[in-house]
Amino acid sequence: MQEKIAVYNRIRETGIIAVIRARSSEDALKITEAVKEGGIDVIEITLTVPGAIDTIKTLSKIFNEEEILLGAGTVLDPESARLAMLAGAKFIVSPSLSLDVIKTCNRYQILNMPGCMTVTEMVAALEAGADIIKLFPGSILGPPSVKAFRGPLPQAQFIPTGGVNLDNAAEWLENGCLAVGIGSELTAGSDKGFFSRITEKARQFRTIVKEFHNQNN
Repeated sequence: MQEKIAVYNRIRETGIIAVIRARSSEDALKITEAVKEGGIDVIEITLTVPGAIDTIKTLSKIFNEEEILLGAGTVLDPESARLAMLAGAKFIVSPSLSLDVIKTCNRYQILNMPGCMTVTEMVAALEAGADIIKLFPGSILGPPSVKAFRGPLPQAQFIPTGGVNLDNAAEWLENGCLAVGIGSELTAGSDKGFFSRITEKARQFRTIVKEFHNQNN
């Protein structure tokens, strides 16, 4: 339980989860290094990356937990969740609500984030023991939806993924999100080798989060 709380606090403090999708394991490693250089140390490797489990295992050997907090994303079933945990993932993210994935994560005391879009899904997730609700797709829901959801569910913690960018990241946080998940807005250009651009984008997102925390702490 203490480790799960530490993971939760790390996500809250960093304020950003870098969601990494890539064409290859090699690209995922390079993107991770670029994002870390830009100041984001919470990394979600999606299982859509070829060889994703081995990628997580490799990263967990290269970086210790103080350097990078690793998680697995696009986890659709409990078998994949368990493999990711054994590889070194400290949190599990799903694009949908899978009660079996939540159950598996809770069995091993690993922080989990199921994807939800409706209050019905959110209540089911909370009842099953979800730690954080992933608002997905954020591009459809929009930042104002957070206040609407927190009306009936003030006990829930939310992290949006999809549609988070430099223009609205602060708005998501101001509306009550624990952190934001950023994918293509952060990692665009990796297919062309523009990793320095990714590092600069990471720095810009971190500046936004730091300014928000300074104003609200």
